[in-house]
Amino acid sequence: MKAIAITRSAEAGSNLDALQDITVPQPSAYGHDLLVEVKAISVNPVDTKVRAGFSGGEPRILGWDAVGVVVETGEAVTLFKPGDEVWYAGSLTRPGSNGEFQLVDERIAALKPKSVDNAAAAALPLTSITAWEMLFDRLGLEENGSDNDVLLIVGAAGGVGSILTQLASRLTNATVIGTASRPESQKWVKELGAHHVIDHSRPITEELKRIGIEQVTHVASLTHTDQHYQQLIDALIPQGRLALIDDPASLDARPLKVKSISLHWEFMFTRSMFETSDIIEQHRLLTRVAKLIDDGVLKTTLGEHYGKINAANIRRAHALLETNRAVGKIVLEGY
Repeated sequence: MKAIAITRSAEAGSNLDALQDITVPQPSAYGHDLLVEVKAISVNPVDTKVRAGFSGGEPRILGWDAVGVVVETGEAVTLFKPGDEVWYAGSLTRPGSNGEFQLVDERIAALKPKSVDNAAAAALPLTSITAWEMLFDRLGLEENGSDNDVLLIVGAAGGVGSILTQLASRLTNATVIGTASRPESQKWVKELGAHHVIDHSRPITEELKRIGIEQVTHVASLTHTDQHYQQLIDALIPQGRLALIDDPASLDARPLKVKSISLHWEFMFTRSMFETSDIIEQHRLLTRVAKLIDDGVLKTTLGEHYGKINAANIRRAHALLETNRAVGKIVLEGY
């Protein structure tokens, strides 16, 4: 089968050109696995991080977002049958979605939304899982919860921020404040449902005061946490909650003590990597998100369609992601 893989480590600078078209054997499904014929994918920051950190050895197929059709099921599969259209993010420990066929555990997949095409759906699985787990499992907000909650989303125009803003504004009663620094990204965040949009290139505490908000109850920090860390602490109420998904070189938790602020990390691959006892929660939440899309509550976060799934187009997508200027998700479709 056709696939796109990272084939060598970086000798100096970027290893973008190490993303190459290759041919590998088509896998077979066993156990809880589905064999999926991949129809559309999207590209995420995790792809660029894995590519940049590749140390050599066997080529590695990247990609952790897909929509496709089930063509074969393992003997333990109970949730799906051949012909089902599914969507999923997959597992970081297995070959990714940048190939014609992929194996995925049925417990982290769901039927795709019926109301959108493959490209629009492919923009959503990884970011939806991340946003849902961050909002409800880590930060502890509740659907139709307290209207005293005030959520600050740092980096609201990106892939995770785009779905997190929608989930928070539509499913909770929280006041949602998104940050974005450019006019086009600020417009995007406002259209996604944020009640306020502030500029994270300026002091965040001053920006909050500008819109008449002194403190927030929850912070979802999606990017550059180390740059904003002390300001986020200052902005949080005592006993507030701070969650992040990025990877600061270091993070000193001691400044959180005086306010008893709780710190939470969200990593959507935890359940699949460790096959946790609640691994099926990703199947359930993706099923719920699909219904929310079909009901018109949520919309796709597709930003740009980069054409066919091949090495040249995936290299383009990685390059744009590394500028940190992408708005919404980059999707590729078909071979």
